[in-house]
Amino acid sequence: MITESDMMKLQNGSDVRGVAVEGVPGEPVTLFPEAANRIAAGFASFLAEKTGKPVDSLRVAVGHDSRISAGTMKQAVLEGLCACGVAGFDCGLASTPAMFMSIIFESTHMDGAIMITASHLPYNRNGLKFFTKDGGLEKADIKDVLTRAASLEETHGDVSGVQTLPIIDIYAEHLCSKIRSGVGAGPDSKPLEGMRIVVDAGNGAGGFFASKVLDVLGADTTGSQFLEPDGMFPNHIPNPENKEAMAAISKAVLDNHADLGLIFDTDVDRMSAVLPDGEAINRNALIAMMAAILAPDYPGSTIVTDSVTSDELTAFLQDELHLIHHRYMRGYKNVINECIRLNQSGVVSPLAIETSGHGALSENYYLDDGAYLAVKLLIAAAQANKGGKAVGDLVANLKHPAESKEYRLKIQGTDDVKAYGERVLQAFEERAVAAGVVVAKPSYEGVRLVFPEGWALLRMSLHDPNMPLNVESKEEGGCQDIIGQVKSFLDGFDCLDMTVFDT
Repeated sequence: MITESDMMKLQNGSDVRGVAVEGVPGEPVTLFPEAANRIAAGFASFLAEKTGKPVDSLRVAVGHDSRISAGTMKQAVLEGLCACGVAGFDCGLASTPAMFMSIIFESTHMDGAIMITASHLPYNRNGLKFFTKDGGLEKADIKDVLTRAASLEETHGDVSGVQTLPIIDIYAEHLCSKIRSGVGAGPDSKPLEGMRIVVDAGNGAGGFFASKVLDVLGADTTGSQFLEPDGMFPNHIPNPENKEAMAAISKAVLDNHADLGLIFDTDVDRMSAVLPDGEAINRNALIAMMAAILAPDYPGSTIVTDSVTSDELTAFLQDELHLIHHRYMRGYKNVINECIRLNQSGVVSPLAIETSGHGALSENYYLDDGAYLAVKLLIAAAQANKGGKAVGDLVANLKHPAESKEYRLKIQGTDDVKAYGERVLQAFEERAVAAGVVVAKPSYEGVRLVFPEGWALLRMSLHDPNMPLNVESKEEGGCQDIIGQVKSFLDGFDCLDMTVFDT
């Protein structure tokens, strides 16, 4: 029997995550099928209350990525839903954004959706993401669902009546339509003919984009790789932030003389790209590219990003594109919610995007959707190609820092990590000011120090007992000079692991 404490520990911000299978030493299973079963029932109860509908009238779609535990988890979830009287729909292999769109599409019109995924985490992990018509659940909602689940028992409803729902096919047709209309092409046209586009799905759920979108639109996808689902992820981590993953797609683009490369994470809510010369369009460059694509339609608007973006990006957004850069907090839900808040207050903000590749557009339900980012990029690339230009020209004037480093200072030997971290940040700022160092204002997360050669940001981790320190420099070797000053502002905090600076 899973205890209430065990159940609540499965919360990971605005979703649920845990170890679903054995195989990694020191990582015992925490997300058992029983837990998934009870959590699904908890979501049914939550959804009934939110929609005002009887639980036995609800329609809930269930999909999953390529993880090896997906089948077991899906069975448990569907049994939990069906035991409550919910009409469950089996979407099979799907993407996280497609699961949300199952609520939006008139042909499917679900009341809610559950995506079984742990994003880019290792093969032994899994998790659950939940959607209503308002989008993904918030942290408080997840706590509510888990609290409900903790009071329930495991149930095994009859799943013989569960219908299959080919949501990825419906979603792919939707994306094709968006690209065709974006370039002014007809409903059965092939507007990407003559373009070679390489896709790297990392053996996750994104392989459909090559076969069901690009091939349909006439693109040559020769050289696309790791499209087959494989939950052991044998080739590289399916993560656009991973250096090996980006090196793999860059090599594929160069080897195949492609016009563009696209890489997705496991559940396709993130995307990065590669230009014909192998240059990676991720992190700051991805933000710059998407902002440049949107700028003509949203002049003078505000772009919301996370806190670790570069000063060079700010200069590009404000000086080149004449947009406003609103550097907010880490966490894709934080960035998205701030974008929503700005628009509701009358400030036009078309894009909320993290350096991780999570990007949400106001025109697309504020949904962090890697495939939709790819759609916007493909439209821009097709238009540039038609005009004899290159899509990379959009970010040709973006500058990059000479050096970037990240350190994670573990907090050890204290029971109240949050309070300790807050004391560190207060002292860090006070000592910096006393030393004559400029503190960036406003700062929505942590303390950002401004140096002549760059900057340093110290903040609390969203989920783990550590304090990330990000440092960037405009000059080679400058990071070490900045770190030398920053370390002096952390003297005396014995619960901080400063040995990370020795590696």
